[in-house]
Amino acid sequence: MAVLDILTLPDERLKRVSAPVERFDGELHAFLDDLEATRRAGPAAVGIAAPQVNRHQRILIVDVSSRRKTTHHGHLILINPEIVHWEGFETGREGCLSVPDYTGNVIRASHIQIKARDPDGNPLEFEMAGFEARAVQHEMDHLDGLLFIDRLVSRRTDLFRRKVYRRAGDGEATPEAG
Repeated sequence: MAVLDILTLPDERLKRVSAPVERFDGELHAFLDDLEATRRAGPAAVGIAAPQVNRHQRILIVDVSSRRKTTHHGHLILINPEIVHWEGFETGREGCLSVPDYTGNVIRASHIQIKARDPDGNPLEFEMAGFEARAVQHEMDHLDGLLFIDRLVSRRTDLFRRKVYRRAGDGEATPEAG
């Protein structure tokens, strides 16, 4: 497994719309291993999408299971995902591996239903709410060439420079929660 280079703003390749996956083969599985290694290497990354590593296919990984009190479906690899129903709205703070210096407040659907394929091409369906729904929507935006900063109501009031601070006692630098 390799940790892949992450494209960061202002790289124009982040604006490309991704194509559907058509081949569910060993090469795809090898890429998924590298994509997961890259997600795990990111600071507190709960998700990653293939376009962030310059592969413009409709692939994403989300795992919010490390967040306490968060309802979730575990480690998800979603291929060709689509939202088939959504409802409600919530504002929440988001960060992104491709926008490492900022976080921002974004309005997203509070509940979604999605359809996707697993790494072998089998159909999947999920109903999601809260943070997991937000994370999936955030990663799905990458598939359409969008970043969370494209969804800010106002760059003046809803965009924040990410701060790094030290935790008392351990001397470890930690990014601001976002």
